[in-house]
Parts: sequence; structure tokens; C-alpha cells
Amino acid sequence: MNRMPGSSSQFYLASSSPRRRELLEGVGLVFRVVEVDIDESSGSGEKPADFVIRMAREKACRAAAVINHETLQDLPVLAADTCVTIRNRILGKPRDVDQARSMLRDLSGSTHQVLTAVALKHEDSLWQKLSRTQVTFEVISPGEVDAYCACGEPNDKAGAYAIQGLGSAFVKRIEGSYTGVVGLPMFETRCLLKKIGVDWL
Repeated sequence: MNRMPGSSSQFYLASSSPRRRELLEGVGLVFRVVEVDIDESSGSGEKPADFVIRMAREKACRAAAVINHETLQDLPVLAADTCVTIRNRILGKPRDVDQARSMLRDLSGSTHQVLTAVALKHEDSLWQKLSRTQVTFEVISPGEVDAYCACGEPNDKAGAYAIQGLGSAFVKRIEGSYTGVVGLPMFETRCLLKKIGVDWL
């Protein structure tokens, strides 16, 4: 593994997601977390892929601005954004349990797409990559929808489910990146980090 000279941390992660942190820590990377708030509303007519790429880039740029303003150590910034889309409609995080139920009913017995964009900002460069994964759900009964919503797991998840949690029970098949569905596609992430000399192999 290559570490950046003179630094215990290799980069900043612009995310509050514990799942993204766990994936990076799981391969031994050392980083600092910078949490940023941005407007995550999609633009009128904005395509899901364009939206998720824009979100990842904006998170990286906002975090870099925070780092500069607070005179923190100057390191590259990694950011990511995930959205669930079905029939070209973006399913974000549910605002309440009723919307979570509605999302799960939409996903039941069908195939949807999970898009995760990863962006890396370093000095004047800003790179990004996009992961697309097809996820097929089994038919979910009304009782299963209610039981899953009652456990609380859907509350802060795009599309109202967590593939790494209890929601995995509904996943019949995936075609693409499992870690992309979790929230950080590790193949694309490694491709970007290698640009700054960071690798875990």
C-alpha cells in the first residue's frame, strides 16, 4: 500500500456515510472525514446519471473549500453519491415511513438501477467515475414491507433499502458492483485513488 509522504492520512472523505467509511477502512486506507451539506435536489429534466455525477463533484468541491477555509491539511478529497432509479425516476431517501412503503412497493418484483458516482479532487484536477448496477427484487408481500419499515433500516437509505442489511432478503439478483449498491464502488474508487499514488494492493 502506498502512503502519502509525511502524512498519516492519505485523503479526505467527504461523506458522513458509515458504510463508505467501513469499505475504505476494510482495505486498510487511512483518511479523514469532512462532512458537507449541499442541496441534493435534482434539476428539472436532469437525468439520473448526470444528477449523481453532479452531486459527487459538488461534494468534493465543497469539502475542498471547507478544508481551505479552515486551513486543514491539504490532501485530496474523495466524494461519492448514490441514487436508486426505476423507470427513469430517482428514488432518494424516504421522507417518512409512508414514502418508504411506496418505494418498496415500486421496487417489488422488478429490476431497478443503482448509480453511484465517485469524484476525486486534487489541486486543480477533478476526476469522476460512474458505477451502474442492475438490482432485481423478488415480489415483496405487504407484511414484509411493513415489517421491514418497522425495523427502521429504510429511513436513511436511497430507495428505502440496504443491500448490506436486512434488505438483502429482497434481492434476487444483481448485475454489476455490489459495493456500488452499498454506496462506494471499490473498483472505480481504486482507479481514481491510483491517480494520486494511493492503492491498497
